[in-house]
Order: sequence, then C-alpha cells, then structure tokens
Amino acid sequence: MSIIVTGATGQLGSLVVEALLARGVPGEQIVATGRRTEALADLQERGVTVHRADYTDPESLRVAFAGAEKVLLVSSSEVGQRLPQHGNVIAAAKEAGVRLLAYTSIPRADTSTLLLAGEHRATEELLAQGGVPYVVLRNGWYTENYTGQLATYLQHGIVGSAGAGRVSAATRADFAAAAAAVLTEDGHEGAVYELGGEAFTMPELAATISTVTGQDVTYTDVPVEQYTQILVGAGLPEPVAAVFADGDRGVADGELHVEGNDLDKLIGRAPTSLTDAVAAAAARLQR
Repeated sequence: MSIIVTGATGQLGSLVVEALLARGVPGEQIVATGRRTEALADLQERGVTVHRADYTDPESLRVAFAGAEKVLLVSSSEVGQRLPQHGNVIAAAKEAGVRLLAYTSIPRADTSTLLLAGEHRATEELLAQGGVPYVVLRNGWYTENYTGQLATYLQHGIVGSAGAGRVSAATRADFAAAAAAVLTEDGHEGAVYELGGEAFTMPELAATISTVTGQDVTYTDVPVEQYTQILVGAGLPEPVAAVFADGDRGVADGELHVEGNDLDKLIGRAPTSLTDAVAAAAARLQR
C-alpha cells in the first residue's frame, strides 16, 4: 500500500513528499505524481515511486492510484477547470478503494465569498458525496505570496486593498507538514481543519520588512478596482488580476483570518513566524 501525492511537480506537492520522507516514510511507499514525470527525476533517484497522473486524464489517475492507501489531492491550479478535474481524482480514489483522501481547500470554504472559494466549496461537496473517506485541509494564504515579492516591496513599497484586515498566512512548508501528518497518522477521517499561521495586517508586514531589512517600506491601500488595474498594468491578465484583488478584499473583510490552532496541532509546533519568513527571503535576495 502507498501514499499518493498529486501535483508533486508543484511547490506544495514537492514539499509534501519531502515532509513524508522526513517523517520516515520509505520512498518506495510514496508515489509522486504529475503531468511531467521528468520533473520528478530527483525524487525517483531518492527511491520515491513516480507515476504520470493528469487530472484531465482519468486513465492516468486509475493507473497511478492502483494499490493506494491514502491520496493527497492538491487542488488544481487551473481556475475555472478545478471541479471536473477534482471529480476525476475523487472517482479514481473511490475505484482504487483508498482509505483516506485529503484535499487542500481554502479557509471557511463553505461560507467564503472569495472568487476562489466557489470551486473549493463545490469540491468539498463532491467529497461528501463521493463515497471515499476524506479529510479537508483548508489552507490559508501562503506567506510566500508576500515574501516572494520582497524585491518589489523594497523598491516600490506594498500596494493593495487589504485595509487593516488580518491574514493568517503560513509557509508552504508548514502546510506541507500538516498534510504529511494527516497522511501518516490515524484519526483524521471526516475532519475539516482550518489552517493558518501568525495573523498580520499589511501595515504590520511593511513594518516587519522594514525592521528585518533596515529599509523603510510602507503600505498604500487603494480601492479594489484601482488595485485590479495596477495588477493589469504589471502584466497580469484582467481575470487573474481580479482574482488577486478580490483576495485582498477578502483579507479586508476578515475572510482569511483563521482562528484556532489546527495548524499548530497538526505539525506539533508553532508555524514559522512572519519575521523568520521575511528574514529567510531577505537572505535569499542577498545571495
């Protein structure tokens, strides 16, 4: 029996594989899947089993899931196409008789008004009807959504529409550790975990960057429509820019402030702090 990690060529999926290995799962019991198996060659060299699996190709999923005990469904990156793709994964998991299917969702998916939430909510409904034991990992925003823009922030400051709203972001590695926990421990079937790290506002993010780097960074708040056009001007297609700006609207409205400590409990420690995440990103910039 094996643990399947879908989307292992992506940033979160690859970290889940690393977290499973760190927890002592033998490589041959981990199946890393993706559309481009050549991108998984390094994991294969370390003893991890590799299979091609494409969310749009049900046969590839059936082959990859054969003999699987647990499956992690990392949500598709193809906004607008997620529901049928996720449905294919759920069907393949059911056919394979998996004992647990874990899904990476979004905070409060059942009530969220975020543009990104609709497909997650519909997927959770499919899971409830799919006949497969499941667990939902409602991952908050990645800290890397912000630290990945550190060079831009240092040059231009931070602009957004988040107001004074708090976002409970955590690093991909922390979310990956949580996924590895539910895939290797018993007792998670039927659970819905609201996962988030240290909550902060955009002014607090600017202040943290200023403290860590010694360079003054400020936050400028603008209306959602204006922020959308700023993102379009930066090169994003308008539909994508609208989704990003709506994420800030959600922060302003408190929809990405995760209460409780589900993430702490799953990973057995406090999530990576904002200060440490910013310091790590600043160190990478200096290399």
